[in-house]
Amino acid sequence: MEFNETENYDTLKLSNQALGAVMMALQESLLNEIDIVPILKGFVLANTEEGLVVTNPPTVRISNEQQITEQDLLNMVE
Repeated sequence: MEFNETENYDTLKLSNQALGAVMMALQESLLNEIDIVPILKGFVLANTEEGLVVTNPPTVRISNEQQITEQDLLNMVE
Protein backbone atom coordinates (compact mmCIF):
# COMPACT_ATOMS: atom_id res chain seq x y z
CA MET A 1 0.00 0.00 0.00
CA GLU A 2 1.39 3.37 -0.95
CA PHE A 3 0.97 6.37 1.29
CA ASN A 4 -0.19 9.49 -0.49
CA GLU A 5 0.36 12.64 1.59
CA THR A 6 -2.27 14.59 -0.36
CA GLU A 7 -5.12 12.25 0.63
CA ASN A 8 -7.03 12.65 3.88
CA TYR A 9 -6.61 9.76 6.28
CA ASP A 10 -8.22 9.07 9.63
CA THR A 11 -5.47 9.04 12.21
CA LEU A 12 -5.32 6.80 15.26
CA LYS A 13 -3.04 6.84 18.28
CA LEU A 14 -1.94 4.12 20.64
CA SER A 15 -3.22 4.29 24.20
CA ASN A 16 -0.88 3.88 27.16
CA GLN A 17 -2.26 0.34 27.51
CA ALA A 18 -1.33 -0.46 23.90
CA LEU A 19 2.17 0.94 24.36
CA GLY A 20 2.53 -1.24 27.45
CA ALA A 21 1.42 -4.27 25.43
CA VAL A 22 4.06 -3.49 22.78
CA MET A 23 6.71 -3.18 25.49
CA MET A 24 5.63 -6.49 27.04
CA ALA A 25 5.83 -8.14 23.62
CA LEU A 26 9.32 -6.72 23.14
CA GLN A 27 10.40 -7.99 26.55
CA GLU A 28 8.97 -11.44 25.82
CA SER A 29 10.76 -11.49 22.48
CA LEU A 30 14.12 -10.46 23.92
CA LEU A 31 14.02 -12.69 27.01
CA ASN A 32 12.97 -15.79 25.10
CA GLU A 33 14.90 -14.98 21.92
CA ILE A 34 11.80 -15.28 19.73
CA ASP A 35 10.54 -13.24 16.81
CA ILE A 36 8.31 -10.36 17.89
CA VAL A 37 6.41 -10.18 14.59
CA PRO A 38 3.94 -13.03 15.30
CA ILE A 39 3.17 -11.50 18.70
CA LEU A 40 2.45 -8.08 17.19
CA LYS A 41 0.46 -9.55 14.29
CA GLY A 42 -1.71 -11.40 16.81
CA PHE A 43 -2.78 -8.22 18.57
CA VAL A 44 -6.50 -7.46 18.35
CA LEU A 45 -7.02 -3.69 18.55
CA ALA A 46 -10.07 -1.71 19.61
CA ASN A 47 -10.52 2.03 19.07
CA THR A 48 -11.51 3.79 22.33
CA GLU A 49 -11.58 7.37 23.57
CA GLU A 50 -8.09 6.84 25.02
CA GLY A 51 -6.78 5.57 21.67
CA LEU A 52 -6.20 2.07 20.37
CA VAL A 53 -6.13 -0.64 23.03
CA VAL A 54 -4.94 -4.24 22.71
CA THR A 55 -7.79 -6.54 23.71
CA ASN A 56 -5.47 -9.55 24.00
CA PRO A 57 -2.21 -8.22 25.51
CA PRO A 58 0.70 -10.55 26.28
CA THR A 59 0.66 -12.12 29.71
CA VAL A 60 3.37 -11.68 32.31
CA ARG A 61 5.29 -14.85 33.06
CA ILE A 62 6.71 -15.23 36.54
CA SER A 63 9.65 -17.59 36.85
CA ASN A 64 9.76 -17.94 40.63
CA GLU A 65 7.33 -19.42 43.12
CA GLN A 66 6.58 -16.19 44.99
CA GLN A 67 2.97 -15.12 45.25
CA ILE A 68 2.04 -11.94 43.35
CA THR A 69 1.04 -9.21 45.78
CA GLU A 70 -1.41 -6.36 45.27
CA GLN A 71 1.57 -3.97 45.23
CA ASP A 72 3.16 -5.99 42.41
CA LEU A 73 -0.02 -5.53 40.36
CA LEU A 74 -0.10 -1.80 41.10
CA ASN A 75 3.53 -1.49 40.01
CA MET A 76 2.72 -3.14 36.67
CA VAL A 77 0.23 -0.45 35.68
CA GLU A 78 2.21 2.59 36.80
